[in-house]
Amino acid sequence: MIPVTSFNGRKVALFGLGGSGLATAKALIAGGADVIAWDDNPDSVAKASAAGVATADLRGIDWQAQAAFVLSPGVPLTHPKPHWTVDLARAAGVEIIGDVELFVRERRAHAPDCPFIAITGTNGKSTTTALIAHILKASGRDTQLGGNIGTAVLTLDAPAANRYFVVECSSYQIDLAPTLNPTAGILLNLTPDHLDRHGTMQHYADVKERLVAGSDVAVVGVDDSYCSVIADRIEKAGRKVVRISRRQALSGGLYAEGTAILSATLKGVEKLADLDGIQTLRGSHNAQNAAAAIAACLAVGLSVAEIRSGLSTFPGLKHRMQPVGRKGLTTFVNDSKATNADAAAPALSSYERIYWIAGGLPKSGGIASLAPFFPRIAKAYLIGEAAPEFAATLGEAVAYEISGTLEKAVAHAAADAAADGLANVVMLSPACASFDQYKNFEVRGDAFVAHVAALDGITMLIAS
Repeated sequence: MIPVTSFNGRKVALFGLGGSGLATAKALIAGGADVIAWDDNPDSVAKASAAGVATADLRGIDWQAQAAFVLSPGVPLTHPKPHWTVDLARAAGVEIIGDVELFVRERRAHAPDCPFIAITGTNGKSTTTALIAHILKASGRDTQLGGNIGTAVLTLDAPAANRYFVVECSSYQIDLAPTLNPTAGILLNLTPDHLDRHGTMQHYADVKERLVAGSDVAVVGVDDSYCSVIADRIEKAGRKVVRISRRQALSGGLYAEGTAILSATLKGVEKLADLDGIQTLRGSHNAQNAAAAIAACLAVGLSVAEIRSGLSTFPGLKHRMQPVGRKGLTTFVNDSKATNADAAAPALSSYERIYWIAGGLPKSGGIASLAPFFPRIAKAYLIGEAAPEFAATLGEAVAYEISGTLEKAVAHAAADAAADGLANVVMLSPACASFDQYKNFEVRGDAFVAHVAALDGITMLIAS
């Protein structure tokens, strides 16, 4: 835990007592703050009270006495309308912040020079975050991984010299972190997302920009117009900017050319790494992720040799294009995190011959947008509620069966792939939510791994 000492002896109101909110309340209390917390969910309030956190309906507190208001990132700050607690805090002139802001204040107070890498973007941020943390750990550095990737940032070890922090930041977290100042900040890309919470694409982009605008070194993907403009703007403001691209050669910065990651400087072009043969970093989207990771690791002092070594042993992000087993010429890939068509596209684009397991609770638009990848699909195995709809979309373009359950789909796909005679993959990339059959995509992915592990003659690539 990181005790939040910056509010020692002062009153702090807090709303949102889920996992990160409760962790934040405990960290504030550990640092000496006088915390009063609340949540719209009575069960969360009861859990916090049982954990020793003082609770009360924030409608009845003295807002003028509060030094700060800490808001969970899951609670609306601006759109579709501010939460009622936000209105109360603003009316009293109380600053509104989140857990990432508390972290950066503790870092500045106790270890301002400890390396801190923050990552954001619409797509790829979790993979990039995990990759950076892996490279750092593989090099022997004391590495703390947290934030939006699943571990509340204030549950990490406290900032200290030579301790490296790698923190994934959602737009919601950035919006609540006005003094965010990483050593290296990464903005991968921007496409329309979460507009129900940001109102417009421009506001969404403005929020994301804050992460790199406050960085010592800003690593910015420039393959979309929003990020390209952001890179130019913050460079003109005096920040050091490293541009990255997976689509174009750059006169400065890092870019992908096939599987190679190249660096262009005034001295010429240098090949920093080659992703060929690294199964967990297949595809052009992962080339962008790797380029960003390399740039950030260089910014915090790693050598090219250390980075190359770390890249070569990256195990992949669990449930995201994760090779989990091999049998003969067939590799089994868990991409359960692909809960819509856009999320499934990178996996389908990364393999030439696919026995595709898809389906679940369908999202708007179905899989029609994946039609360009249909020639890669040897056969589809459809499960869950989406099976009839997906079958209609596949039509005569792709051979398919309605397997119904994941267990049947794995067994049938494995048998067909084994009889193929060609190198191929059996891949779960559902393009659907899991909730018709599973609690979440993690449980669905774990079930896929268990079914693969039960196959005769399988060599597992991960612990099952």
